Amino acid sequence: MMRKCHLNTCPVGVATQDPVLRAKFQGKPEHVVNFFFFVAEEARQIMAQLGIRKFDDLIGRADLLDTKKGIEHWKAKGLDFARIFHLPAAPAEVPRRQVEVQDHGLARALDVKLIEKCKPALERGEKVQFMHEVRNVNRTVGAMLSGELVRHHPEGLPDQTIFIQMEGTGGQSFGAFLAKGITFYLIGDANDYTGKGMSGGRIAIRPSIEFRGDAMKNIIVGNTVLYGATSGEAFFRGVAGERFAVRLSGATAVVEGTGDHGCEYMTGGTVVVLGETGRNFAAGMSGGVAYVYDADGQFASRCNTSMVSLERVLSPAEQSATTDPALWHKGKEGTPESDDAILKKLIEDHHKWTGSLQARHLLDQWEWSRSRFVKVFPNEYKRALSELAAKAARAQPATTEPAGSATPAPAKAKASEKKTKVSPAK
Repeated sequence: MMRKCHLNTCPVGVATQDPVLRAKFQGKPEHVVNFFFFVAEEARQIMAQLGIRKFDDLIGRADLLDTKKGIEHWKAKGLDFARIFHLPAAPAEVPRRQVEVQDHGLARALDVKLIEKCKPALERGEKVQFMHEVRNVNRTVGAMLSGELVRHHPEGLPDQTIFIQMEGTGGQSFGAFLAKGITFYLIGDANDYTGKGMSGGRIAIRPSIEFRGDAMKNIIVGNTVLYGATSGEAFFRGVAGERFAVRLSGATAVVEGTGDHGCEYMTGGTVVVLGETGRNFAAGMSGGVAYVYDADGQFASRCNTSMVSLERVLSPAEQSATTDPALWHKGKEGTPESDDAILKKLIEDHHKWTGSLQARHLLDQWEWSRSRFVKVFPNEYKRALSELAAKAARAQPATTEPAGSATPAPAKAKASEKKTKVSPAK
């Protein structure tokens, strides 16, 4: 037992990204198929011994379990499973398995109404804008709508083709899997898993107009927001709960504070935090970049630096003079940009979508504000950028001299001299 699955040094090439170690893997898909054929064959043999023809007839038959070996094992001493394997007295005609279809309430989901209103966009690509109320009982709002959009337009729709302004409280997984072309503008707040798996859409959440508190000190979205989001952007005028942007892999987000474990296991994308974070920020973060406003100068004590480095956000001139552009983070357009440009643009967008007072305050004194930001740069991401730059440099063809610049061949010059040479007089 090697116990190296987490170290990227798997000696048999399974749990590793190292090409040298991966070459050691000898498995093939056919081996897995063959294994399951053996499993199925053995299962049929055991069922034949028990006199059972179908798997459905095995459900609930705890009386057929061979528990002797388990009970006699020393670890089972003192354990009583009688109530777990208890068979209730029931007539033979009473089914022991699922025979009725469960009503999940999908026909009454809010998305059914949204899909109906968005038909011009879904069917003909026309722009659609409307307002709708949302409550915390409306879960996964946008998931069914996104699924319908992708059925008609696999690559998504142009930005803001569908614009829905909502008021109220978004239920769990609000905006889950939101597809490209859909914008959710929510006036209110939302629950856990907001933006889960977001896939190109946009979510903007701001407090109610009647709210009189400080957005920097109030929760506006719950825990595990933007879990595994692959693309798109989100703007939250307020504080997020714990594990904000966990496993984020490509989306962009701006928030005004986070709970513990922010950007945990993040592998790509960009996160901007305009306020205080909780502890253990960036634990397991291997990709993407986070920009954190360090107002009290204590962010380093709240960040897990086992896999990341903390750097200053430099001015464009300073960054150009000290850092190879090949190591710059990619902006919204997918091309490398200076940290100053990326950060400022995202804060401007945050102010545009949410009216954030904090964003306005930072922009009004940008030179000073930028100096207070900390760039969280994963070491593995930096290494990958360096390797890609080196590979690109090696792939460039060697430079040659321009045509016509070469000097005449010596042989030709000698021949010319021979023709004009005069023989000495006899």
